[in-house]
Amino acid sequence: MPGVPIYITGHRNPDTDSIAAAIGYAELLGRLDPANHYVPVRLGDINPQTRWVLERSGAPEPEFLPHVMLRVRDVMQQQLHLASVDDPVRSVGLQMAREELDLIPLVEGDGALGGVMTERVLARRYVRESREASQLDAPTSIGAIAEVLSAELVAGDAGREVSGRVWVLAMDAGSLPDIDEGDVVVVGNREDAQRRAIEERVALMVTSNGTTLSEDVLALAREHGTAVAVSKLDTYVSGRMITLSAPSRSLMDRDPLTVRPDDLLADVSDEIKDIHYHAAVCVDEFRKPIGLVTRGDLVNPQPRRVILVDHAERAQSVPGIEQAEIVEILDHHHIGSIETRIPVRATFDPVGSTATLVIERFRQNGMEPSKPTALVLTGAILSDTIILNSPTTTDRDHAAIDYLERAQALDAEEFGREMFEETSDTSAVPADKLVGSDVKEYAVGGGQTVCIAQVETVGEGLLERRDELLDAMRSKQERDDCALYALMVTDILAKGSKLLVAGNPGPLERAFGEEAEDGVIDLPGVMSRKKQVAPKVLSAF
Repeated sequence: MPGVPIYITGHRNPDTDSIAAAIGYAELLGRLDPANHYVPVRLGDINPQTRWVLERSGAPEPEFLPHVMLRVRDVMQQQLHLASVDDPVRSVGLQMAREELDLIPLVEGDGALGGVMTERVLARRYVRESREASQLDAPTSIGAIAEVLSAELVAGDAGREVSGRVWVLAMDAGSLPDIDEGDVVVVGNREDAQRRAIEERVALMVTSNGTTLSEDVLALAREHGTAVAVSKLDTYVSGRMITLSAPSRSLMDRDPLTVRPDDLLADVSDEIKDIHYHAAVCVDEFRKPIGLVTRGDLVNPQPRRVILVDHAERAQSVPGIEQAEIVEILDHHHIGSIETRIPVRATFDPVGSTATLVIERFRQNGMEPSKPTALVLTGAILSDTIILNSPTTTDRDHAAIDYLERAQALDAEEFGREMFEETSDTSAVPADKLVGSDVKEYAVGGGQTVCIAQVETVGEGLLERRDELLDAMRSKQERDDCALYALMVTDILAKGSKLLVAGNPGPLERAFGEEAEDGVIDLPGVMSRKKQVAPKVLSAF
């Protein structure tokens, strides 16, 4: 399955149609276009009605998508080259040269990030060595030195560690430098120099150009505890290679720039650009490296891709939508404020439910939805059209339900009534959740917004909580800085609504020709927010 998803998302505060359309359209597109990975998502908590439909159908709840802004995981290089903190500096440097790397993460024994090796660190090591006496940067095992030199260890313990200075004995034995016990020396075939080094109790003596020791000298080395390695390399190269045998932990940057996979790219890009190696290591919760982000990865990154269903308003869409690539819009509302950078396929079709459009797409392609998806789409159409009683209901919604009834051997009206009756008890639901669970935000003139929420009930019991609801609405109006906050309490049996208003009711009183009593406008026969309420509310501003 391709790794980069295309998210199919409904609006914030999702209702049943928003969730069902995402599920159904993802299933259809996944069959039509298996080369891409279509993922249904939600932008908020599932309401009781939608949860009932999902549980009844057995369809899985879509994952929550907090935003579509670019994250580290969207751009990071996942093919990661690693080395151990205990690997010799030379082997790590060779790996970097071989793979053409500017930086390589170094890991501890448990796989956690220990540091990074960079070209800059290696260059500074070379410059430092050229200006000072050569010395091992950290205790280094004799075996590691022999391995780097491809040398044969003929005396001594490979596991012993040495940490002194490194000398090349190229002069008369009588004028040797001030060698200390524990140092490392490189000698040629001069026996007097070999004996003098052993007598000074050096920790390791390396003979160059494949020079072998006489039995007497070898015995002397064993007697004094001096390890001996025979290198086929010349004296100069052997001396340089010894200093590169130290473990990489001795040179690495121990505090590298790290990021997490879900960090926003905008939050870390400046740090990546500013640090001298222009990169950050992405680590998981155990601090194990899982990716690398370089300055080059920040140039023209591929935005996340989304398909919008059941909405086309920027205020109702996923946070960061302005940064995403919108692939398609499938909606049954008015054309909203969403802007796209390139031409996209956009459908704004005046039917009662986006789920109806999804069913039509299935049938146009000669396909049938799976059983769980079919029942979810049925619930969505019945929810949005209030069991086909809403003024927004069209012949196409009836046709979609007729098809779904036949396909599932289902009585749609009975299913719809059960759905509303089982999920309409709001007595235990907090007021702030009732007024905010199914709300749509509309942009009006002067940069203002209007919020219209809707709750569908059986009977008028909810109106007994009128004052509590109005208080919650006023709080949301102030918090969200809305010009007006309205709540439709729709009785599906009485086929009418009560409109609660937080804010100045004057414009709505004129729009509907009804006076508000204690913040409530009676709207008999009004059941559709999209067709009967939103247009009049928007025209009032």
